[in-house]
Amino acid sequence: MTGALAKGYIYGLERVTAWAGVLDDINVFPVADGDTGSNLVTSLAPLRLVADRRRQVSRELLLAARGNSGNIAASFVSALLEAAAPSELPLVVKEGRRRAWRAVVSPVQGTMLSVFDTLSECCGEEPVFEDPQGGRCAIDRMATTVADSPRELPELDAAGVVDAGALGMLLFLEGFIRTVSGGNGGYLPVDQLFAGRLRLPDSVAAAAASEHYCVDAAVSADGSTTEVAASLAGLGKEVVVIPHNGGFKVHLHTADLEKTRRRLEAAGDVVHWQQDNLDQQVNDFRDRVRDSAVHIVTDAAGSIPRRVARSLGITLLDSYVNTAGLSLPETLFDPAEVYRCLRQGEKVTTSQASAFERQQLYERITRLHDHVLYLCVGSIYTGNYREACRWCGENDPENRLTVIDSGAASGRLAVAVMATAEAARRAGAPEDVTAFARRAVAAAGEYVFLDRLKYLAAGGRLSRSSAVMGDLLRVKPVITPTPEGATKVGAVRSRRGQLRFALDRLAADLATASGATLLLQYSDNREWVEREAAAALTSAFPIARIRTSPLSLTSGVHMGPGTWAVAFLADSDPVEDADHVSP
Repeated sequence: MTGALAKGYIYGLERVTAWAGVLDDINVFPVADGDTGSNLVTSLAPLRLVADRRRQVSRELLLAARGNSGNIAASFVSALLEAAAPSELPLVVKEGRRRAWRAVVSPVQGTMLSVFDTLSECCGEEPVFEDPQGGRCAIDRMATTVADSPRELPELDAAGVVDAGALGMLLFLEGFIRTVSGGNGGYLPVDQLFAGRLRLPDSVAAAAASEHYCVDAAVSADGSTTEVAASLAGLGKEVVVIPHNGGFKVHLHTADLEKTRRRLEAAGDVVHWQQDNLDQQVNDFRDRVRDSAVHIVTDAAGSIPRRVARSLGITLLDSYVNTAGLSLPETLFDPAEVYRCLRQGEKVTTSQASAFERQQLYERITRLHDHVLYLCVGSIYTGNYREACRWCGENDPENRLTVIDSGAASGRLAVAVMATAEAARRAGAPEDVTAFARRAVAAAGEYVFLDRLKYLAAGGRLSRSSAVMGDLLRVKPVITPTPEGATKVGAVRSRRGQLRFALDRLAADLATASGATLLLQYSDNREWVEREAAAALTSAFPIARIRTSPLSLTSGVHMGPGTWAVAFLADSDPVEDADHVSP
């Protein structure tokens, strides 16, 4: 595979990743469950490693594929991977289109299938991948196809949006085609091309799900996929069946998990099974927050899960977690898998999003929101603050994006950001929200309790000899994130000692507070944190609102299994009126 092809896949994926939140927000077809963007990012993630393992990636795409959109996209892209050079792409585009249409048991126009139709037609008329002008023409025609999607699907027209999957594939293919063909100039002005079609009106509510689970399964078998598709058709909707060497991948929405599994086991060996609660996803989508005076953005290195971020109207900028065979945004990586790898001594690392991906996200949020406040993880931990400031200086003459170096990470960042998001919903003036955010960052604190030191040593944050000695002596350090870095504030020898330390320190920190938010974070020890730690804190601090959340995986990778933390923020004074956030 040429370098241009490999780079094209990555640029396409990163463009989708930067816009994934918008794709989630407009995902009303076929089910309004708000996960099209997340599913596309997860499904196409193996492309990050395509330069070294093209043929392996084709299989990994199908195993990684999630949801209706992700499985259809994977079936198309798996055909693209058969091209070793740009000159071979027109032929495999047509094959990819054929595979995608055949995979869907009940295909419809107006979805990403129509985008594949348009690209296939363009490949028969002009040099899409070897000429910048031909590439741009194809991109423009696919954009028109996306704009027309509400005409094809009444559900989209009623909701006032374009199809999320079709837009997602346009973004991916634009990044891919422009990179491969050598096109210059800016990317499509998505907000202008689809003006008024990228946000659901307040009057639109998600309908209840009729099937209760979204199932993705891989089966090792020699049977006909046509027969499998026919056998599953009566068990649910949105059935996708993709053949692959020695088996097939299946996606469907179903209310009967047991019968679905039995049908698949009758066809062959089920080698992969993933199920999601569709009703929960629909309910979360229905409860999404509306816009506030200022749109809040932060780094996922603060311990705010995607579900919570959506409920507060917060945009997250992910860092990446990398294992031997997978690189994913941290909020999409399965924490159980990360901690399993760490416990078994497998190499796990973290990395920042590329400059391109970050710039695409800055462009998206400033195009869609008049006022944006970005509370960055502390600049000593990542380069996000410097990158955002540089981008603003070059691309934000209207000063839509305000960037604050929080000096914080993990839960300390999370409690400040969540309080600011809640304040933004009550405030009228952007400057009030910014002032509130600065005070919240200064007032927030956190204690992080490590179980083992060897994980800090593995990440280069502690000498290996010190880690070995500390673990032998059963020393469990207590640290806190500050603008100068993670600072050690104590050490204990047991989990009970950790809890006593937390209670003593918080008693002093909250001695004069009339109320407070406490955020308990867990790694692989959720049961203990929710049962023991939460009970102790609830008893000791009845004035506090206590939340629990997974520790950000950026922190979890470097601090390891057994880590837990408690962040705190004393309540500010109540809002005096609807137009002002009080100090």
